[in-house]
Amino acid sequence: MCGILAALGVTGDAEVNRRRLLRCSRLLRHRGPDSSGVYEDPKGRAFISFERLNIVDPSDAGRQPFQIVRPEGNLAWALNSEIYNFRQVVAEQLPGVQIPSQSDSAIIGYLVQAHGDTNELWNSLDGIFACVVWDEATCEFTIARDPLGICSLYWGKDKDGSIWAASEMKALQHLETLDIFPPGHVYRSRTGKLERYYNPRWMEEGRVPSAPVDLDLLRQTFTDAVVKRLMSDAPLGILLSGGLDSSLVASVAVRHIRETTGTFDKDHKVHTFSIGIAGSPDLVAARQVSEFLGTEHHEFTFTVQEGVDALEDLIWHIESIEQVRSAIPMYLLARRIKALGIKVVLSGEGADEVFGGYLYFHKAPNPAEFQAETVRLLCRLHQWDVLRANKAPFSFGVETRVPFLDKRLLEVAMELDPSAKMCDLADRPDGVHPRLEKYVLRKAFDTPDRPYLPDAVLFRQKEQFSDGVGYDWVDGLKGHAEAVVSNADWAARHKRFPEHTPRSREYYLLRTIFDRHFTHPSAFDTVPKGLSIACSTPEALAWDPSWENSHEISGRAITHVHAAGHGFTYQKPEVVNGFIHG
Repeated sequence: MCGILAALGVTGDAEVNRRRLLRCSRLLRHRGPDSSGVYEDPKGRAFISFERLNIVDPSDAGRQPFQIVRPEGNLAWALNSEIYNFRQVVAEQLPGVQIPSQSDSAIIGYLVQAHGDTNELWNSLDGIFACVVWDEATCEFTIARDPLGICSLYWGKDKDGSIWAASEMKALQHLETLDIFPPGHVYRSRTGKLERYYNPRWMEEGRVPSAPVDLDLLRQTFTDAVVKRLMSDAPLGILLSGGLDSSLVASVAVRHIRETTGTFDKDHKVHTFSIGIAGSPDLVAARQVSEFLGTEHHEFTFTVQEGVDALEDLIWHIESIEQVRSAIPMYLLARRIKALGIKVVLSGEGADEVFGGYLYFHKAPNPAEFQAETVRLLCRLHQWDVLRANKAPFSFGVETRVPFLDKRLLEVAMELDPSAKMCDLADRPDGVHPRLEKYVLRKAFDTPDRPYLPDAVLFRQKEQFSDGVGYDWVDGLKGHAEAVVSNADWAARHKRFPEHTPRSREYYLLRTIFDRHFTHPSAFDTVPKGLSIACSTPEALAWDPSWENSHEISGRAITHVHAAGHGFTYQKPEVVNGFIHG
């Protein structure tokens, strides 16, 4: 993984353009602190820079941008990627072709040369990527992004008509236009068209799938998703909040390593990491999961003041005012992880979107609405959790991998009859556990004879990460905003921000910081708009009229289904001697 920047179809003085590219590329160096590389078209028509984080094939053979030398003109490309099936793709589509690097990114140019730039090419890749390809012979180029936009990518047009693309928006603020490059799309200069190449059935508007639940298939598909993401030539760890999603990732990884190595000594031990305000629910739960799995666990705490102090840097890195509450602890944790020599972490993002795990899903009126909301969430995830999970750790050169957003797992889980995913606390299908959110996922790993997790964790109710790290953090951030945003500033908010006026002093503060960092007229257009409650889309607010007037975005706003809300009777596990007991 890395940071990429490309200027394609440029005109003017080549040396001036190269220096400008290098200045912009330095703004991405946190994403790839191990080395840098630059490609320059012989006639100065294109430049591609690459800031490298050594993960797969850390040798010089893996340095980018790559080139295929040809008499008619070279083919050059750069990727921010993890292509998990690259060996299979080479065996099936490039038999006999000698590729000088063992890097997964090295295959793209050879695929383009052998088969052309087709939608089938991009669909054949199992992984995540943001890619640019330049052909010296034709002066044509291609830009492509992975199906869900897990790798961040922005693009825009300069005054000379050239098109630029970059891993982060901050490198493109000099352009005349600026926008998000959409997930699952490819742009080809020869046609001048932006085209969607990823069109799974589950994205079809209004479609309600009907596949029955197959717990064995679900368990195996998720297991495969975790195992393929253990591919790395660099030290790897797991973010462990102690919630269901990250705990399942850790459990499957540990089980695989133990079974494939036949041991679990210090050389094969999995490193897990958690962070929170001292005494927070996540720290307690993560400690228990680590003890159960036998991981090498690293627990860190932070204070409200430390979180507040990081706001300026954090917003510069994630380029958004959404997800700040949960991005701060992830940002602080990434710095500690990198200091320990870890470059890659697995995380549990995506499960709530795929399985309807957020607490507001308890109010879904019917299966069709439930399904439609999961589709909306997944299609917009590149502006929310995925953006946070990509950019916050990359602030310190740490790559995040998300097994729950595996392409094959989506094909299985998003085809399930949504009625099987719906929540009903009054229903106990197994006679023991209420039908909590993500019930089918919990039951897929409910194997008492050989348990993946303690029962108290497997059936622990959802906590949003910003809540689970400690309610004091959320309350402290809100209190800080109340203190620093004056009454006069708040009274004049509509004048200062006439469009998308902040709905709370917390958002007023975050918007003010954002505007200091990002001055391009279109910068704030990249931030998602509309009201949300407990991570909902604006459309889901129609499920409960009372939500329209809520200014609280956390899971605590959903009453009657959350233990910290009002009137909910589900008994949370008891904490005894620092461990959770169900």
